[in-house]
Amino acid sequence: MRARARSSVLIIALAFAALCLPGPLGAATAPVKCGGPRIVKAGGGYWTCTFDDEFSSYRIDASKWTVVTTASSGITGGGACFVNSSQNIHQFAGHLYLTVRKVTVPIRCIKPHGSVAASYTAATVATAGSFAQAYGRFSIRAKFPAATVAGLHSALWLWPKDATKFGAWPRSGEIDIGEEYSLHADRVVPYVHYVYDPRTVNLGTNTNVPTNNYCLVKQVNQWHVYTVEWTPRTITIFYDNQICLTDNYVAAAPLRNGAPFNQPFFVALTQSLGIAANSYVPGSTPLPATTQVDWVRVWK
Repeated sequence: MRARARSSVLIIALAFAALCLPGPLGAATAPVKCGGPRIVKAGGGYWTCTFDDEFSSYRIDASKWTVVTTASSGITGGGACFVNSSQNIHQFAGHLYLTVRKVTVPIRCIKPHGSVAASYTAATVATAGSFAQAYGRFSIRAKFPAATVAGLHSALWLWPKDATKFGAWPRSGEIDIGEEYSLHADRVVPYVHYVYDPRTVNLGTNTNVPTNNYCLVKQVNQWHVYTVEWTPRTITIFYDNQICLTDNYVAAAPLRNGAPFNQPFFVALTQSLGIAANSYVPGSTPLPATTQVDWVRVWK
């Protein structure tokens, strides 16, 4: 299973868009707490909570989240227009809902340099402009759509605050905690994007994507916890506390000293249509389709 559900251009464009587009209005939520018992670090000591959203109010907290749209990024998700609409993005009863849907009448999907007609709308929110962090533990409790046919792409990922600090993608890095492709609904796939040094022992699957296509997840439409622990030397991704991927990253020359993963990254959450082998199939792919998020917690 090799097909990705978006191009490299999407990451850079949406990262820039998230920095400049205001999100929906909403009241600030409770102080940072990262509920539950204290979590022990692998090397000893405890993680300290730095960001927490339990989505307990009825409005998205604009002090934490920005809505990323096609209007600022120029990117569509498998042909769906990313929009700022309560029909695609809303909170209710302690959960965040991100929905891709078919619209009754095609809309004018605005892009920075024109527009296109779109029959589908999608959702992305990000902490760009409000929260970014280098290293730590990033954890998301979520459940994906129940579809088992091609057409849907859900993602929980980290993007660099400075999308081109070390050069064009993938040189500036990207950490995909988990991507779910409805064509392969028995698994969730992690990716760590950068240009690695081929002399290192952890080579991944090609020149810029350490991954694991075999992290099976029983019933992706049920609640699971998706986590990355990121240190100056290692990125480890867990699903329900089971290790899915460990990457001892060493970037190719001229990058060294932990680059590109020695800079702050922000959290992004997406529900869109798929591409390539996982492309939307009219009459087959079930819509609307929603990814639900129970909480997002970050420690350092």
